[in-house]
Amino acid sequence: MPMPNVKSVDDYIASQPQAAQVVLERVRTAIRKALPKAEETISYKIPVYKLHGRPVIYFAGWKKHYSLYPSNARLVAAFKDELRPYEVEKGTIRFPLSDPVPVKLIE
Repeated sequence: MPMPNVKSVDDYIASQPQAAQVVLERVRTAIRKALPKAEETISYKIPVYKLHGRPVIYFAGWKKHYSLYPSNARLVAAFKDELRPYEVEKGTIRFPLSDPVPVKLIE
């Protein structure tokens, strides 16, 4: 799915297919619950949450999955059992759109 040129997270989610919108709103809610003081904005044409001006987490919707960025070896090791069902590589964690959103893992 091409990255839309949007100005807000609301616009970004609205630009996605209807089925993905529901999932991305759940992802957004989980992130906002975990990072209530984070600034929500768009960077690299995708949603990002920043604390003290520094990016903490990004998410993006794709045709059959959504992704969270960035991941690193320490994070992957700490959550290796929880991440086992998902595709993890090169700083990206991919979750199928068809699966329930792992809210607790995201938080």
